[in-house]
Amino acid sequence: MPAKNLEIRTVNVTRYVTPLREGGSLPAIAEADDGFMYVLKFRGAGQGIKALIAELIGGEIARTLGLKVPELVFANLDTAFGRTEPDEEIQDLLKASVGQNLALHYLSGAITFDPAVTKVAARLASQIVWLDCLLMNVDRTARNTNMLIWHKELWLIDHGATLYFHHSWNNWKEQALKPFAQVKDHVLLPQATQLAEVDAEYKAILTEERIRAIVALLPDEWLATDEQEATIAERRQVYADFLITRIASSHIFVKEAQHAGKILI
Repeated sequence: MPAKNLEIRTVNVTRYVTPLREGGSLPAIAEADDGFMYVLKFRGAGQGIKALIAELIGGEIARTLGLKVPELVFANLDTAFGRTEPDEEIQDLLKASVGQNLALHYLSGAITFDPAVTKVAARLASQIVWLDCLLMNVDRTARNTNMLIWHKELWLIDHGATLYFHHSWNNWKEQALKPFAQVKDHVLLPQATQLAEVDAEYKAILTEERIRAIVALLPDEWLATDEQEATIAERRQVYADFLITRIASSHIFVKEAQHAGKILI
């Protein structure tokens, strides 16, 4: 698919349905003006906009690689939304999240992936482990798999805890070249026996053009923070350069994952 075809739809949130009390981020199921239900991730929660940035980049890279991820949409929250919400914590969250948020299409009826119940093929396991090593995803463990079974297929969700280099911008180059030691805790690592094959395939797909097209999806307002003296363009460039550098040096994290997998055997 040509990079120019990358696009994220925008919806307006019309109804807050129910909170999903997972950790401190308080995502929620909400309805939008297109008639669909979404899992809404708030800019005013937890790690704030950086979690939304990681969610968008991680989700769209996964989709580019052919993995199943719920559709991501920009979700606008009006200032009047949530005024009648009786829960003060939720009301504060909604007030802090006015503007452009991020939402994932709600997979109604999906069940949490259980490695004791569902066996994942070596190729798919290797694909997911490779992705998570690239993104430095610490949230795909047996305790919290962040995967769902929907219509008998495996779907990936919740990439907000990835790309944690952006919580300390100064050493992004060093972070880009690091192995991913936490891969030893990845729930699919025992099945990930085709990492070398997947590495060659995925490096060919994730071209510099494709990475820059994905990073270009980030709204300017998400990059306009006061944390450090850098322009929106400079911050966008860092995200692209981090990923491009990490992909070019993927042998580092692949070797680490292969070594961790041998220890488990």
